[in-house]
Amino acid sequence: MREEKMRCEIVVLPGDGIGKEVTGEAVKVCRTLASLASLDCSFRWGDIGGRAVERWGVPLPEETLTLCQQADAVLFGAVGGPQWDTLAYDLRPERGLLQLRKALNLYANLRPAKVLSPLIEASTLKREVVEGIDILVVRELTGGIYFGAPRGIEITEDGEKAVNTMVYTRQEIEQIVRLAFELARQRRKKLTSVDKANVLEVSELWRKIVNQISAEYPEVEVSHLYVDNCAMQLVRDPRQFDVIVTGNLFGDILSDEAAMLTGSIGMLPSASLRGRFGLYEPVHGSAPDIAGQDRANPIAAILSVAMMFHYTFHRPDLAHRVERAVEKVLAKGYRTPDLQGPYTTVVGTKQMGDLICQEMEQE
Repeated sequence: MREEKMRCEIVVLPGDGIGKEVTGEAVKVCRTLASLASLDCSFRWGDIGGRAVERWGVPLPEETLTLCQQADAVLFGAVGGPQWDTLAYDLRPERGLLQLRKALNLYANLRPAKVLSPLIEASTLKREVVEGIDILVVRELTGGIYFGAPRGIEITEDGEKAVNTMVYTRQEIEQIVRLAFELARQRRKKLTSVDKANVLEVSELWRKIVNQISAEYPEVEVSHLYVDNCAMQLVRDPRQFDVIVTGNLFGDILSDEAAMLTGSIGMLPSASLRGRFGLYEPVHGSAPDIAGQDRANPIAAILSVAMMFHYTFHRPDLAHRVERAVEKVLAKGYRTPDLQGPYTTVVGTKQMGDLICQEMEQE
């Protein structure tokens, strides 16, 4: 009896700016993996962000949400651009992504920051500081100050007043912290929890719960850092970190800082998870200034495909195949414009995708 092919149903949301270009190369890598591993990969496309506002009048159409709910995974590009900056708050492209995360309950955002050997010199920090770093930031994604109520701007007797509310429940903290412990146990067994417990009651509860759950993971070394100290330590001695777990606001800031240790934000993938289901996206934005010019770096989107096969489809062998291909292409000196330097060959978005697929096929 012929073995049934593994099915992978993927929704692609290119979004705005360079999103279409980088997701195009990511889909190309998916198709190459499918042919190499005899997978049955199907793709459906949807609108989100500014493109969706122009076509549907909202940044997240119901049609797009339904597509995502029916899929195994979502491959996301980027949203936003200056032409939509004057829209009402609820119509801005970025709201589409926030709404999608909330609607799909994607509570865990995983952002790896790993320095690849060929790109050590691209980092703004010294080789001896960044060489060998391999950090995973685990960010709570559907709670905290981005979603807390009350919120808004109002007119008072003393003038305008703006309010945002940071709220976390025990359940929200427990689920993200437990996932971080599980991931740390699979890696180097070191977890750093980041908060601001000296001034925030939310952080007091966060730290209390981390300490309680740590009793279930005696093999994992746990430490606590205030967010300002963590930001300093990431620049001073990033190799001390393995897994960092923190809330939505702090995770947003720290993961971007960690990303720049690697030399370019164009290199960083991410996964937003709920169990096996995930939304996978590059960390970078829509970069409207280079959109349509074949200059965007597709590697972050391609490495997001690697994360997809690791966390959703449970094929770490295919994930590693993508990662090895990326490193081999970079080792040969090929670079997109954001990474160009002495003794490098500058290539465009599409050619970088082609080169990576060729390396995958040659293994």
